[in-house]
Order: sequence, then C-alpha cells, then structure tokens
Amino acid sequence: MTETYDALLLLSFGGPDGPEDVRPFLENVARGREVPRSRLLEVAERYHHLGGASPINAENRLLLSAIRQDFAEHDLVLPVYWGNRNWHPYLADALRTMVADGIQRALAFVTSAYSSYSGCRQYQEDIERARATVGAAAPSVDKLRHYFNHPSFVAANADAVRAALTPVPAERRGTTRLIFTAHSVPVAMARDSGADGDLYVRQLTETAGLVAAAVPEVEWELAWQSRSGSAQVTWLEPDVNVRLQELARAGTTDVVLSPIGFVSDHLEVVWDLDTEAAAAAAELRLGFTRAATAGRDPRFVAMVRELVQERHGAVCPRRALGGMGPGRDDCPAGCCLPVR
Repeated sequence: MTETYDALLLLSFGGPDGPEDVRPFLENVARGREVPRSRLLEVAERYHHLGGASPINAENRLLLSAIRQDFAEHDLVLPVYWGNRNWHPYLADALRTMVADGIQRALAFVTSAYSSYSGCRQYQEDIERARATVGAAAPSVDKLRHYFNHPSFVAANADAVRAALTPVPAERRGTTRLIFTAHSVPVAMARDSGADGDLYVRQLTETAGLVAAAVPEVEWELAWQSRSGSAQVTWLEPDVNVRLQELARAGTTDVVLSPIGFVSDHLEVVWDLDTEAAAAAAELRLGFTRAATAGRDPRFVAMVRELVQERHGAVCPRRALGGMGPGRDDCPAGCCLPVR
C-alpha cells in the first residue's frame, strides 16, 4: 500500500499558540485581503479573552497522534506530517521536513469536510505555493476527497448530538430546536462552490439531515455563524443569534447547537457559540447545549485511514445514505472560486 504514496500530510488552518502570536497570526490571515484594522483588533480581543491561544492547535496535535497510532495498529506503514496555512508548523516547513526524510509523493488530509474556496481550493493553492517555495525537490501532494457524508463523520456527529440532547427533559423535546451551524460565506462564493452551484450549502444540508435522523423527535434547521466582512456584501443567512431570538419569540424552550461545519473546536466555536450564542440564549431564557465536534472521535480517526486506503485502491469509497455521492478526489476548474 505504501508503493503509491509514501506519506500523509495533515493540513489545517493554524492558530496562535500564545498572546504574542495573535497579531502576526491575524496578519497572515488577512494578507492580501481588505480587512479593516478595527476587525482585526476585534478578533484579536477574542483570542486574548481566551488566553491568546486557539484551541485548533491542541486539537490537531491530538488528531495527529491519534492518526499515527491508528495507522500503527492497522499495519499502515505511512509517516504522518502536519502543516498549516497561517501558523506554525507552516506548510512549507512541513514539506522541507518531508524532503529531508526522502518523501516523494504524499496525500493531504484537510480539516475541512466541505466544498468552498477557503475549505478546498485555497488549500490546493497553498500546497502549490509551498511546493514552489521549497523548490524542485518538494514532494507532490494530492488532496484527499471531501468527507461530508462519510458514514463515520455522520455517526460521530450524530452521537455528539444525542449526548447534547440528553440533559433536555423529555417533556421539553417537542419545544426544542436542533440548530446546525457552519461558517457563513458570501453568497457569491457559495454559488461558485461547485460546477452546478451552491455545493457548500447542499453538502451541509445533506450532512445536517443525516445527523438529525438520529434524533427524529426534534425539529432541526441550518443556520450560519462567524460572518466577517463588508456590510455591502451579502452573506449566507440566517445568523444563528438572530434565529435564537426568533425561536424564543415562537415558544422554543431549548436549543441544541451542533457546529457541523467544523471538524474540531476553533475560535469560531468556543467564542461565537460557547460564549456569544450561549450568552444570547441565557438572556432569552432558552435552555442551551452545544454538541461536540467530531475530530476526537475514534471513528473520525479511522475515517482518515479509510480515505488513504481508498486512494491506494484497497477499499471502495463509502457514503451515508443520502442524495449525494462521495466527495470528489479532484476539484473541477469552475468550482470553489474566490469571491469576485
């Protein structure tokens, strides 16, 4: 199995490890984009409120260790590396280490399950930019497919929703709403997320429906969070906090939030949901629980191995029962475009 590819690269967004990292990290994120300084200061304050470190780094370290252990337990002799888009360990540095270790062809597992510019095409651009930086000796890197409807991803999120619903008394289940959330993006970007349009929204809707089937007694919906950008640009709606207000007025007693759009806890999860949305729910006197993300679940870790085995031809692609097929290995020229 290791004759075709000789390494796996865990590829993620990155985040600051301490207060001194916050400003340079945000400058990396904003480079080349027209982000107002006031917005950067606002986000920086959120990081500092949480101690200056992003939870994504600790989550990725745990995931890296778990993948290595899972590979070893299943006799998959494949070294695993880690590189980030915006912070240490940078992707180019990971490729340099791979060159030193003699790696020639690698697969990349990206911590984003869906089709969008920032969650798909931009990572492929990152790979090519890093390879150009490293030079001719850089290994080739092929991105693994989207896994939004992989049975293991769905099952991990479904169990997390069941656990989050447990504290809600049975007599209030009928007035409880399950809200799946994902990072809002400009509507124009969402329309360009697939060759036939709106793939980002359709994938998220399918995953949410598959997960919600685990708790059929509760109504569900998809809402959006973490909008950041010009007021003149139309973004995906409704915003989760707006929906909390509307649901409270309509008689909802409890809400369970599932950040289905995130593989693991990010700043956007622990601040926008655990802090802001939780405070809004308390003010509205709504019962509030937040489902865990899937990234630490052993089934999610096993899914990574299975995706690698797919590309080696050892197993067939799997998907949960739904209207869409397995994610693509490639990215067609007309999809996942940046906002024009």
